[in-house]
Amino acid sequence: MTEKDTSTSIELLTFQLADQEYSLDIMSVREIRGWTQTTPLPHAPSYMKGVINLRGTVLPVMDLSQRLGLKAREHSDRNVIIVVNHEDTMTGLLVDAVSDIIAITDDDLQPPPEVQSGSLPNVVSSLTLIDERMIRVLDLGAVVESVQSSAA
Repeated sequence: MTEKDTSTSIELLTFQLADQEYSLDIMSVREIRGWTQTTPLPHAPSYMKGVINLRGTVLPVMDLSQRLGLKAREHSDRNVIIVVNHEDTMTGLLVDAVSDIIAITDDDLQPPPEVQSGSLPNVVSSLTLIDERMIRVLDLGAVVESVQSSAA
């Protein structure tokens, strides 16, 4: 009778990217800050915007829409940088806008369809529907792993 108690609750930070809605586990988010001009780095991948000074720490910032192969957009003051921590490495993710925080359970998540394109790992770990909105849950490891290996 307690089968429903086995599902775990997850909080996700949802955000906009190229008119689509994505999310990340709130536990990996360290802070959200306004768009700051970056200092470009030579020979960096095109989606790497550069680095910023985050209270004395050099923080790499990637344009998440470019990283995911979405249409490039002009940056505005509305853009924000989501500072995430993955395996003790901080990275800034440039997004169009932050939406809200949602609480769901494992049961609300569905696996994405198998669509593999070339050498890119599948960066969407699951999908969920909230009020008729399809929200893609990003696999933060797949998004930032290649950044850390290409920056090394």
